Amino acid sequence: MRVLALISLLWAGPVWAQSPADDALIAAQSLTQARTALETASGRSDRVAALTQTVQAYEDGLAALRDGLRRAAIRQLTLETDLEARSDEVARLLGVLQTMGRAPAPILLLHPSGPTGTARSGMMLADVTPALQDKVTELREQLDEVAILRGLQNDALAILEDGLSGAQTARAELSAAIADRTDLPRRFSEDPAQTAVLLASSETLQAFASGLAQTQTNGGPDANTVKGNIPLPVDGRVIRMYEEPDAAGIARPGILIAVRPRALVTTPISATIRYAGPLLDYGNVVILEPAADVMWVLAGLEQVFGEVGQIVPDGTPVGLMGGIITDAQGILTESAQGSAGERTETLYLEVRDRQSAVNPAEWFVFQ
Repeated sequence: MRVLALISLLWAGPVWAQSPADDALIAAQSLTQARTALETASGRSDRVAALTQTVQAYEDGLAALRDGLRRAAIRQLTLETDLEARSDEVARLLGVLQTMGRAPAPILLLHPSGPTGTARSGMMLADVTPALQDKVTELREQLDEVAILRGLQNDALAILEDGLSGAQTARAELSAAIADRTDLPRRFSEDPAQTAVLLASSETLQAFASGLAQTQTNGGPDANTVKGNIPLPVDGRVIRMYEEPDAAGIARPGILIAVRPRALVTTPISATIRYAGPLLDYGNVVILEPAADVMWVLAGLEQVFGEVGQIVPDGTPVGLMGGIITDAQGILTESAQGSAGERTETLYLEVRDRQSAVNPAEWFVFQ
């Protein structure tokens, strides 16, 4: 009966699924693959495309590793708390198992009430043993998982440092490769004097975009065929919708996307660069023309890529977000606290069709 009571107490513990450490380990492997891709990118003819994929691989790998470490830390704490709360029952169970292990088999089968009691105790023991073995196996698996999680935390610092360093190197090489690029077609050449006059005379984003729209050019991409099915230009989460007021009650005719620091911004489809540089209080801005009379305004970048008049194919980097990237030790601290607040930068996206702002949801797919 003592063994049955112990089993009933232990059985109240949770039954766990596959360890989240597996996801963190897979993310660590993806960072290793990104390192290999970075080493081979310099020798490729399409160096910009290769480095773009490498930067995105680093971003995805680091994000997955951060999430995996956070969930692994929560899992480890949960396991250790559960084991600590059940320490008395576990100790008593181990004591019973040790006693049973030392006792000769014939003695275990004897009962003071005689043969009938012995038969009943044998039947009870036969019923209890499989459940007892299951709990022993579960306990062993939990202890093994705690050991794996602790080992993952110990190795994570070096993995994160290498991944962060590789991502920084990949971004720097990408910037250099874009600056050296000469293979993009050009619809027109920028008139610096005209742009300067337009900047000086424009007091709002709407006025500047309207001025650009009046300087029409012939030809160019036509994104109308994929309208409504275009992915966002950056990996992020929409936190303010079209014309939704902010905390100050100000509504803007665009959407606000929360992104990670130093996130890479690309054009999701082919477009012409109409403007790239600082604009009013929006920081650095890139204005793309994916179709006639249509302009996408991307504001809030720290660094912009490309030249006005170039036609950039889909997936081409047009800028980098700003912000300070948390160092490896800081990421581990965040993970230990169960925090994953990493989308600290915001990209403003506005769509203008025939000089009027329209809901970006008409063009892009997002939630």
